[in-house]
Amino acid sequence: MKDFEFPMGNIQMVGKSQGPMYKGEKPIEAGLAPMFTLDFVARHAVDFWLSTEDLPSPHNRVMINREGQITLSYTPNNQVAKERLYSKLKSMLNHLGMHEHLIPRNLYMKNEIDIGGVAHQSGTCRFGTDSATSVLDTNCKAHELDNLYVVDTSFFPSIGAVNPALTAMANALRVGDHLLERLK
Repeated sequence: MKDFEFPMGNIQMVGKSQGPMYKGEKPIEAGLAPMFTLDFVARHAVDFWLSTEDLPSPHNRVMINREGQITLSYTPNNQVAKERLYSKLKSMLNHLGMHEHLIPRNLYMKNEIDIGGVAHQSGTCRFGTDSATSVLDTNCKAHELDNLYVVDTSFFPSIGAVNPALTAMANALRVGDHLLERLK
């Protein structure tokens, strides 16, 4: 299936929903509906995955407090882009030529993933040419240490709401070539 990319994120077709999935995602609301109703909705649903990303923010960070515990400071941002993407999907549903069903063709069972479901973290070791504003240089070497290189996704300033694995691998190969040259 084709994915649709927009400046604010992307929309992807995903696997088929099943009735019990709705009950698990929205236990209070779905608990009021009989399972045959949820199965009916699932059979007639067209499933999409919308993804946007939080923009880089120095206030969103992982820290260690005085007691040595890991703490998280997080405030969602980029909410305007998320709402624009959601509105774009809703506006497209009525133009997809779907057959009429007993439920509206543009029904959207919105489920947001909370902080426990985040993935593809990036931006924790910013890179650049100025050590005052970045941790790593353009070869992903720590400005302050000669033998520390970081080649995971933490050097990315942003990932564009997509899986960054191939880009991280390509960068690791690039940095590896730099290290080979340096060792000669």
